[in-house]
Amino acid sequence: MAKKLKIGLLGFGAMGKVHSYSVENMKFYYSSLPFQTEIVGVCTTSIEKSRQVAEKFGFEIATDNENELIYSPDVDIIDICTPNAFHYDTLKKCIAAGKHIYCEKPLCISSAQAKEIAELAKNSGLICNIVFNNRFIAPILRAKQLVDEGHIGRVLSFSAEYLHNSCTDTQKNAGWKQNSDICGGGVLFDLGSHVIDLIYFLCGSFEAVSGTSQIAYPLRSGSDGCPWKTNADEAFYMTARLSCGAVGTICVSKLIHGANDDLSLCIYGEKGSIKFSLMQPNFLYFYDATQKPDVLGGSTGYKAIECVGRYPTPGGAFPAPKAPSSWIRGHVESMYEFLSSVYTKIPHAPDFSDALHIQAVMDAAYFSSKSNSSYEDIKKYL
Repeated sequence: MAKKLKIGLLGFGAMGKVHSYSVENMKFYYSSLPFQTEIVGVCTTSIEKSRQVAEKFGFEIATDNENELIYSPDVDIIDICTPNAFHYDTLKKCIAAGKHIYCEKPLCISSAQAKEIAELAKNSGLICNIVFNNRFIAPILRAKQLVDEGHIGRVLSFSAEYLHNSCTDTQKNAGWKQNSDICGGGVLFDLGSHVIDLIYFLCGSFEAVSGTSQIAYPLRSGSDGCPWKTNADEAFYMTARLSCGAVGTICVSKLIHGANDDLSLCIYGEKGSIKFSLMQPNFLYFYDATQKPDVLGGSTGYKAIECVGRYPTPGGAFPAPKAPSSWIRGHVESMYEFLSSVYTKIPHAPDFSDALHIQAVMDAAYFSSKSNSSYEDIKKYL
């Protein structure tokens, strides 16, 4: 009989639902899984909500005390989907209790906290992964192949942005991700961490950054509907230098009318270029500069690589390799890779050391913004 991996889920907002979907539906996407998975319990801040969630989704345990899941001998894995400010204490307890961890980004609210947690995780021998689900969208995996195989040559520059419209309505009550007391930051933590990780994943580590934050609406409706002074960045602009010598820009903003979940990036190398947009998640665009223009253009230009559902075995079986893919498919693949690591006991990125690097980049960017400094060295935060 296949080994059953039992999961305790902390938090059941939007990401708790997405993680639950990934666990419950993994058997459809991957053939012959060597393990079974089960979410055995859920913890929220309200026992009433926990009971409602447990009843609806078939979880055995409903609690408002995370320790009930963290210290349960019947739980192998803790899946953390709580607000950022609570991660640090929870992570320390999980590692001490010998639980494998799947934690939503960012890992903590400072690089000092993240450094301590990464060291604890490293010494524990546990599988501890951070959720950077966009790494696992098929076109990003294909982009990683092209970069690693040298098809674009040495990376020279990049540009990336992640745009939302969620801060454009000042009468809409602010959520916890707009409150730095709970989030620990603002849009840089929320959207920026994803963009920084993709550049890190595809191009290598960051060396130095220069950042500028923006609060366009200093006064808006708070979580209680009353006027509230905005305390978290609503947009953030960054210039970065990588260890490989590449220089590029990152823009993240929740101030964009017309945006939905607009994550896009371009990577430019000596031999070619790559472009991707999350709003077109089935294609990666690749320009091969080794092909020279001919009459009427010849065969030059960006090629649309149809990645769609063509994940490597054992993925891609459902619904079909040619079927269009989506954002949530990246979450399923991310969860699969994590649980496979727990089963095989073989670590897989992105782990907490990767999370520390992203945290250091964000801390350096915030320091640069607050001090009006130019490039801030990442090493100071590692």
